[in-house]
Amino acid sequence: MSSPVDPTPLRPTPSMDPPLVTDADTKKKEIRRVVLSSYLGSTIEYYDFLLYATAAAIVFAPVFFSDLTPVAGTIASLGTFAAGYLARPLGGIIFGHFGDRYGRKSMLLVSMTVMGSASFLIGLVPPASAIGSWAAIILVLLRVSQGIAIGGEWGGATLMSLEHVGGRGRGFAAAFTNAGAPTGSLLGTIALAIVAVLPEEDFLLWGWRIPFLLSAVLLALGLFIRSRVSESPVFKEALARRTERDSATVPVTPPPPPLMSILRRPKNVVLVAGGCMASVAIQIMFATFAIGYATRSGATRSDVLIGFAICQFIAIFALLGFARLSDRIGRRPVMLAGLAGFAVFVVPILSMLSSGNVVLVALAFVLGFSVFQSATFGPMAAYIAEQFGTSARYTGASLGYQAATLLGAGFTPVILVSLQAATDGSTGLVAAYMIALAVVSSVFIVLTKESKDRDLATYQH
Repeated sequence: MSSPVDPTPLRPTPSMDPPLVTDADTKKKEIRRVVLSSYLGSTIEYYDFLLYATAAAIVFAPVFFSDLTPVAGTIASLGTFAAGYLARPLGGIIFGHFGDRYGRKSMLLVSMTVMGSASFLIGLVPPASAIGSWAAIILVLLRVSQGIAIGGEWGGATLMSLEHVGGRGRGFAAAFTNAGAPTGSLLGTIALAIVAVLPEEDFLLWGWRIPFLLSAVLLALGLFIRSRVSESPVFKEALARRTERDSATVPVTPPPPPLMSILRRPKNVVLVAGGCMASVAIQIMFATFAIGYATRSGATRSDVLIGFAICQFIAIFALLGFARLSDRIGRRPVMLAGLAGFAVFVVPILSMLSSGNVVLVALAFVLGFSVFQSATFGPMAAYIAEQFGTSARYTGASLGYQAATLLGAGFTPVILVSLQAATDGSTGLVAAYMIALAVVSSVFIVLTKESKDRDLATYQH
């Protein structure tokens, strides 16, 4: 007699095959890992870079330029801040060259190491009262190192996300690199806001140094995350074609260095630099001038920093939303709308910053930074990178973006403080200058071709 059939459902055993994992599943998982890596890496780098901006506005003048008048000390402090922007194009060229030749990933590891080390050392620089002018010299050298590092960071992180996604949705993916800017700045602002509650003497003596020293912890975390991602597939395909060509029996003329390829046809670099300079000028206006202006107008330093932190938190999601919108309607319409909104509202924003009312100050930050600046900044990563071919994309994107930061942000804090000082505290010229930048950038964006549907693998600028 046969045994009855066991009605118990069949349970998996260790010997059974695991669930099928398709190539599509693997690709999606890797894309998520790469985008997260770009976001976290960019967050750490911008924490270091923009922390300096906030410290330059409220700390460095009395610590490193105590022998100058308050206004002159602020201008000198912001001058050291500008040194980082002068170095950014150099970093874009250096890291772009090797990134286009040997890969995106390795250059991102190097850039993060340089940035984290420089930021940690800034926290150890003795004040001018201890070593005199050497303090300012060391500060400038470390700031230049930061500039070189961030010059290589942005292009590589953007391309890793952009090239892994490739098609629809790449603007949203690439925007996570830019989302690292408000996230990193938010972390830096919170860190400074916490130590800003210390008595003035303690804050200026040692409190401000703590956020910079924390860079060592963030560096270790960032290197661990970045070491676990794969190289860009678009770059690997281009490298395979290059290797096949080089191994051909028929002699082939080697391609020019990426920088020469870009400079032979500089139109796209000029267009993206001009189109993006107002966006980074707005960003740095709020990170430096607006914070100092609101503080001098009667709001407490800690309240202003908290207001700025709130706007940065909102900006993280706002710029991602604007990037998603740009995947649907195009990069140019979204960016132009952001610039137009800022130009219309910059005068009321400056008025709110001078009110001394913490609620109005926070509202000014949210309106100008979280809304208008995010609309220009969200689509920017894809807007720039899509203008260049794969063989020189790292160099072109880095050089274009860093040129924009130099033109729009490098000297903007100094210019704004100087314009206000020249008009006895009035912000009329400040508003006029920022409106002029918005108008000029709008013209460059209009002259640029829409790129949201461009094929990254085959496009040659």
